[in-house]
Amino acid sequence: MSTKDYVEKDYYKVLGVPKDATAAEIKKTYRKLAREFHPDANKGDAKAEERFKDISEAYDVLSDEKRRKEYDEARSLFGNGGFRPGGAGGNYNFDFGDLFSGSGGGGGGGIGDVFGGLFNRGGRQAQPRRGADVETEVTLSFTEAVDGATVPLRMTSQAPCRACAGTGAKTGTTPRVCPTCVGAGTVSRGQGAFALSDPCRDCKGRGMIVDDPCTVCHGSGRASSARTMQVRIPAGVQDGQRIRLKGKGAQGERGGQPGDLYVSVHVDAHPVFGRKADNLTVTVPVTFPEAALGGTIEVPTLNGPAVKLKLPAGSANGLTLRARGKGATRKDGTRGDLLVTVEVVVPKHVTGDALSALEQYREATASDDPRAALFQAAEGA
Repeated sequence: MSTKDYVEKDYYKVLGVPKDATAAEIKKTYRKLAREFHPDANKGDAKAEERFKDISEAYDVLSDEKRRKEYDEARSLFGNGGFRPGGAGGNYNFDFGDLFSGSGGGGGGGIGDVFGGLFNRGGRQAQPRRGADVETEVTLSFTEAVDGATVPLRMTSQAPCRACAGTGAKTGTTPRVCPTCVGAGTVSRGQGAFALSDPCRDCKGRGMIVDDPCTVCHGSGRASSARTMQVRIPAGVQDGQRIRLKGKGAQGERGGQPGDLYVSVHVDAHPVFGRKADNLTVTVPVTFPEAALGGTIEVPTLNGPAVKLKLPAGSANGLTLRARGKGATRKDGTRGDLLVTVEVVVPKHVTGDALSALEQYREATASDDPRAALFQAAEGA
């Protein structure tokens, strides 16, 4: 990303959120916009595709706490007329690479990279440019999320134009070195004790000028590329989780590293099972005699045979039993547990022998008032 990108692009405005928006507000707004402008939902709509790329670029910066901080600081320093070093005629030994460390991972980052060469007093060659990160979404079934799945993902991103091999020049012609920046892509201007570098206006930072532009990309050297790739979603992924696939984003320029692919995962609900972290949950109904007298109950599992659990005598409604190793798969390959909640079923209609038996039971336990302790506590308070 160039100096001009960081200074001139208002990512908050792109997403339509205030500068003090929380991470949750930014994520919620992005997901709404991404669904609205996703290429799959707007096939053939170039404006929607461009809007989707802008939204993804803005979210990639603002969703990362460190990159967002660097972006805000860069805008603060350079967004209002440029940086103004204090004092006059003093000697400064100042490097943004020392002030802000890189964010690391997948092709660099940090304000030192964004403003690389800002105080460079000599000429330099045009540098490779890392490809943009790509954002996409996938919806999994409950079972796929627990066990893992390989799913096809269709993505649209910028890539070198195939017609001109990324040169931007019409077939049979070649670009020429920009005479203004001599191929560096940047020009320096004096600023007191500093020499500040800006993208060259004549070649727009590319270092080359195309006299006879490619008819496909119109001289930009970039074109939209749609591709489908098979992506392995790991077992145990949870709803709302964001997975990073290094080097699977847009291709870089001038030999730069490709960007990363970020996959936001959505998981459909299951009609029987729920989930708490690495444990699965299920509610199992039991009869009153089973709860009172105890016994062995059979419990279903996800994609496996049923298990039998011992139900203690006198089990209360809401009691939780545990079937170990029958939950979701963890990162280390082990599995969580299945948490079984007991739900005592009370019959709505009782007749015949069952009614007689219950009446006898009521008479036999008439002296046992379960609410006696409640009233005693209330009177003593």
